[in-house]
Amino acid sequence: MLFAELIKSPEHIHTYRVTDISLWNAAASGVPEERILHSLEEFSKYDIPPHIKHEIHDTLSRYGILKLCPYPDDSTRLKLMSDDSFAFAEISHHRKLAPHILDKNELERTVVIRREDRGTIKQILADIGFPVEDLVGFIQGEPLPMALRSTGSLSEKPFGLRDYQEEASQIFWKAGSLGGGSGVIVLPCGAGKTIVGMRVMDLVQEKTLIITTNITAARQWIREILDKTTLEEKDIGEYSGDRKDVRPVTIATYQILTYRKSKTDPFLHMALFDEAKWGLIIYDEVHLLPAPVFRATASIQSTRRLGLTATLVREDGREKDVFSLIGPKRYDTPWKELEKKRWIATGRCIEIRIELPESQRLDYAVSGSRKQFQIAAQNPRKISIAQTLIGRHPGESILVIGHYLQQLRNLSAHLGAPLIIGTTPQSARDDLYDRFRRGDIKVLVVSNVANFAIDLPDASVAIQVSGTYGSRQEEAQRLGRILRPKEQNFTFYTLVSHGTAEQDFAMNRQLFLTEQGYEYAIEDWDVSP
Repeated sequence: MLFAELIKSPEHIHTYRVTDISLWNAAASGVPEERILHSLEEFSKYDIPPHIKHEIHDTLSRYGILKLCPYPDDSTRLKLMSDDSFAFAEISHHRKLAPHILDKNELERTVVIRREDRGTIKQILADIGFPVEDLVGFIQGEPLPMALRSTGSLSEKPFGLRDYQEEASQIFWKAGSLGGGSGVIVLPCGAGKTIVGMRVMDLVQEKTLIITTNITAARQWIREILDKTTLEEKDIGEYSGDRKDVRPVTIATYQILTYRKSKTDPFLHMALFDEAKWGLIIYDEVHLLPAPVFRATASIQSTRRLGLTATLVREDGREKDVFSLIGPKRYDTPWKELEKKRWIATGRCIEIRIELPESQRLDYAVSGSRKQFQIAAQNPRKISIAQTLIGRHPGESILVIGHYLQQLRNLSAHLGAPLIIGTTPQSARDDLYDRFRRGDIKVLVVSNVANFAIDLPDASVAIQVSGTYGSRQEEAQRLGRILRPKEQNFTFYTLVSHGTAEQDFAMNRQLFLTEQGYEYAIEDWDVSP
């Protein structure tokens, strides 16, 4: 549904939410108001109240009522125009916009701004409820001749774009027109967002900067590009804490871009945005985009921008900034649709509840809420439960995922399984990930560092022993580690201490997963001596 955000998708009932941003996304995609109202009337049990129709009309009409256009014969300025006298009067006198106005023509309903304020103006206008239609266009980056392969050069496996990956890429690109070239593509974890990014690179054919969450993800991008495109190692640079290579395709991390010696010092590496004549910037996991990168993005609105994510939900509530600076949502598809087509794995989620040991109950009872959660999450009985569950799945590749380091160290020692945490050297991580992919390692214990953008395609079982207060975002990322298509189904276990604060927070995860349409079962285990 192009004009609404999918909130819940259990098997028989899907729940959508209509918001200002969802309607602006629809308007940006050219969805007519009549189609939106017809869809609502088709699915509504009762007549749509007149005031709802009015609100939808008003919200939709605000997108594009203001247009940002080039200024004739002056590349340093832009025009902000409107055919609506009331909208123009409101924005041209707005206190937030006033400092950026160089000139104003009331008769022609035009204000003049500096070109470098393009992103800032778009942020301000979205914030006050007037999302601007940006018709300024994009600069041409330096050429980057490339193509997608039909067979992986490293894996030697057949490679082809799935129909939804091609559709998403073409909707973003729009044949290079003004209507394309910026925006966000939303696909579930495991659905191949990296491949969509490479297909967009293939369409643009210009130098590309890719920004992702961490160095492991950056090197995953490098592997995928080398495997599935005609680009060679000399064409690809890593820009991280380890290396500072700027090449036709450069992959950087959010951490290096936001690094500074102290809170008052400048960011040392933001100049990367100006290091080359980029034709495309890809923001991987755009829902995690740090605030300083938003500020840098505001100054590079002339460069094509692609955001990739499994969810547009941001913990800081800055969805409007994603809309105004990266672009509207151009494409999304729910997990269950891809699951039905076997593009991502089918499976079930099981919550196993166990009692706290008698020796810990008094300590739990007299502790504060934060300490209670920590005690419950690190229930020592979870170690033997994890071992039992591993025994249920002989020969399968299994991830044991947790939040607390000492708990993970104990699990690693007890299970005789390798451990990856934040302090694990990158070379050791890469080696363990590679061995896990090859099947040389069947059980791998990982901390939160494995939550984002790590390709573990052969994992069919995940055992979650602890998390961070029932975060829906974390649950989506951890589930994504085992969603890649595979012959067998997957199983996602969560271990929870019964009758504790951890169980209360687990309700958030349970609700999230059932709303996404996954089978969710609860088992009570008695492991008392």
